[in-house]
Amino acid sequence: MGGEYPIRIQSMTNTLTLDTEASVAQCVRIIDAGGEYVRLTAQGVREAENLKNIKAGLRNKAYHTPLVADIHFNPKAAEAAAQIVEKVRINPGNFVDPVKTFKTFEYTDEEYQTEIEKIRERFIPFLNICKEHRTAIRIGVNHGSLSDRIMSRYGDTPEGMVESCMEFLRICVAEKFMNVVISIKASNTSVMVRTVRLLVKCMDTEFMAFPLHLGVTEAGDGEDGRIKSSVGIGTLLAEGIGDTVRVSLSEDPEKEIPVAKLLVDYITSREGHPHIEEVTDSHYNPINPERRETFPVKNIGGRQALVVISDRSTSNDCNVLEQFIPDYIYIGNRKPEIVANTRHILVDYPSYSVYENVFPVFDMNNVENMEMCPAPVKFLRLQYTDLNQQLIDSLKTNSNVVIWLYTNHINGVGEQLSFIKRLIKENIKNPVIIQRIYAESEPENLQIKSSADFGLFLLDMLVDGIMLSNSGNIPMQVIDSYAFGILQASGRRISKTEYISCPTCGRTLFDLQATIKKIKQTTSHLIGLKIGIMGCIVNGPGEMADADYGYVGAGKGKVCLYKNKECVEKNIPEKEAVEHLIALIKKYGDWKEK
Repeated sequence: MGGEYPIRIQSMTNTLTLDTEASVAQCVRIIDAGGEYVRLTAQGVREAENLKNIKAGLRNKAYHTPLVADIHFNPKAAEAAAQIVEKVRINPGNFVDPVKTFKTFEYTDEEYQTEIEKIRERFIPFLNICKEHRTAIRIGVNHGSLSDRIMSRYGDTPEGMVESCMEFLRICVAEKFMNVVISIKASNTSVMVRTVRLLVKCMDTEFMAFPLHLGVTEAGDGEDGRIKSSVGIGTLLAEGIGDTVRVSLSEDPEKEIPVAKLLVDYITSREGHPHIEEVTDSHYNPINPERRETFPVKNIGGRQALVVISDRSTSNDCNVLEQFIPDYIYIGNRKPEIVANTRHILVDYPSYSVYENVFPVFDMNNVENMEMCPAPVKFLRLQYTDLNQQLIDSLKTNSNVVIWLYTNHINGVGEQLSFIKRLIKENIKNPVIIQRIYAESEPENLQIKSSADFGLFLLDMLVDGIMLSNSGNIPMQVIDSYAFGILQASGRRISKTEYISCPTCGRTLFDLQATIKKIKQTTSHLIGLKIGIMGCIVNGPGEMADADYGYVGAGKGKVCLYKNKECVEKNIPEKEAVEHLIALIKKYGDWKEK
């Protein structure tokens, strides 16, 4: 892993680690699907020691894929596992520090340093075992399981996550233990991307270059899980960051592998692309991004919500879903009468007709007509190569023009980013709608590719809307739903209920997939509400700290319910828990009838 090696694909089992037969069988399914590493949870020493039997079972079947032990709260289990498997994942938030309590503590500098020394005392013996057995380690930081000690000094921030990691990395370097990979994850895609970028900067400053494992925790299932994972992971891969990937879906583990492989292959296919000129001194800061300053043009730009433009230029179907109504419908050079008059319509100039809700689209072939057009709002379709000094000067004097930015470059993300950085450098404040064009007939392909391509621009707040165009055989209403889903996964516009749900693992003692389905069936109409559905307490209370309600596994067949960070109902029988959740939502006044 790392260096010039390919980006590795991995997943994690959800079987009980003490169940050797089931664990071996699931490992085989993951490996056969293309998994290059397989991770298994080890809650205690017994589970860690049983990894030996699982490994033997796989080797007897001629499977030699490296195994990774996942450890929380239990250094003794980590030490046992390090003598068996190829890699051990530890969590800095709970390897030495006590279980998270969400309480605020005050540490003097001396007290804080004493706690660091405690980490050294407990961590170095583990490193020595790993040295002896040539075992790699993963330092796996999760947003939801930062220790109270880190929280007391840094808060729930990217800086806190990075420092939690760097404390352990500095010990590794001091002990000359370099067989380390890092993951630093969050369920919030913006936090995840900013934190990884900050970690890379900090490692560069301290002359470290450890490989990185990328993932979005608690991404969910189905369409939502694929979009959210692709937004976060795809953004970083496009920047050349990342050496191994896990797409965490609340589905069977082997289903994660094709999604991760498609995403990685899509990004790495850009290698060796035609040169794109770098724009410097644009004041663009990807670690602490601020929304690009634009003036408002109708309902686009300024501080207004991002818009969705639906491309119906090649489709006679102008119907929309009630939940995902695009702000504009683009119909090419056809007559605007084909669309109900309540819609905002975009029409190619000179097909444009003067109606209150119809707006012209210009391109470089007729840009000279733009200033003479009486329309109050105009759209100018551009690509990177169009941006010359004459056009820059024109844009500075046209405050009613929205830039429609498209690309045909194989590295469209890089090309469009350079365009926008040039706008920032030139102090051009016209709003930007970013368009990506595909020819996909497989929904999953479109979900993953478009999410990866739009992600950077949404997370870094560089654009004012998106346009997802596709010539494949996917219904227009479904494409609209993807556009809104990408905005929601980026935290830029909320159009449905938000679910934070973990992938299953051996710590989950209830049917997570069936539970998610049941909760979604009863709450999907509560637009804007955020609900966490978590298998256990490792990351549960932390990852869903900003959720309105939480459903967290507490033991075999038992569930605890949360309101924000507070546990309000404990050890509810699983069969009754969804009904209790609905009652809780009603109690706090957040329930609405369908």
